[in-house]
Amino acid sequence: MTDVRMPDIQPMGTPNPRSVKFLTDRTLVEVGSADFRTPQSCERSPLARKLFDLDHVEGVFLCQNFVTVTADRDDQWTTLSPTIVDVLREHLMADEPILTGEVDDHGGEQGEVETKVKEILDKQIRPAVAMDGGDIMFVGFQNGVVQLKMQGACGGCPSSTATLRQGIEARLRHFIPQVQSVEAV
Repeated sequence: MTDVRMPDIQPMGTPNPRSVKFLTDRTLVEVGSADFRTPQSCERSPLARKLFDLDHVEGVFLCQNFVTVTADRDDQWTTLSPTIVDVLREHLMADEPILTGEVDDHGGEQGEVETKVKEILDKQIRPAVAMDGGDIMFVGFQNGVVQLKMQGACGGCPSSTATLRQGIEARLRHFIPQVQSVEAV
């Protein structure tokens, strides 16, 4: 059933000065997230295509109830933010698809360590990172090293290295002795 009321969209700053999180009262992605870093990469997202058509947009990250947009410079937000809200509102009111095809929910075959890492990421880390307009996806575990992909506002954020080392690596090492380090890929 189509939701015909005007969508509520709230721009929110993130720790990354080049990224703004646009929180909405609508579900955009049921499970997982989608990260688009070039206009060519967004063929499965009509919404991301529209956002990339705007000047200065260089990244679009879609998650459950927010979109994080990354601009090419941090001084663009005065004019860019209202335009993004308009595009989001128009797209949601038209009831057009957000994504077509499968969403990355960091699935795949996994062992005991991988299962524990994903559980800690999902329950303890990803919700906190989502509050800042980003996400962290599990990529792999090999030779004691957890590989993670920083997305949304976290990709390219000046504090992402500190987040990885002081927050995520420390937490994973505390609960999983096999983890020796964490690296971004």
